[in-house]
Amino acid sequence: MANDPFKDKLGPRAVFAKKTTVRARLVVVLDGRLPRRGLELIPQETRGVRVGEVHELIGSIQPGIAANSIVDPICYLGFVEILSAGVICAGDELRVGGKLVGRLAGFDYTHMPNHMNIVIATAADQSGIEREFELEQEVTFTAAR
Repeated sequence: MANDPFKDKLGPRAVFAKKTTVRARLVVVLDGRLPRRGLELIPQETRGVRVGEVHELIGSIQPGIAANSIVDPICYLGFVEILSAGVICAGDELRVGGKLVGRLAGFDYTHMPNHMNIVIATAADQSGIEREFELEQEVTFTAAR
């Protein structure tokens, strides 16, 4: 069986010299929060996404969240449909309607294979409704600058 460099800590994290921005659109705007969600982030810091997939965006103000973290306080942001295939990575900037929401922290597979939870480290504990998200708004995942 092949080794997984993330699980087996075989070296430094993947370094992408260049990558495209992944574009998506909001198909559901969510409202609500849970103080003790217990999301279990997977060890991998990157995921490939395909056109047409639908995934959930979840925010958290918990400090220091990253791969392998347990994430408790969460706010529900929304669901997105992927419009351009690519790779999304921990550290990517998430923007909705051009506004910075936060940085991608990791991925939770609670609901797979239906959808992946994409966990975003945010500065504000605000749901999608509180952030005034709108259906069809453009969502982008862009490499950290």
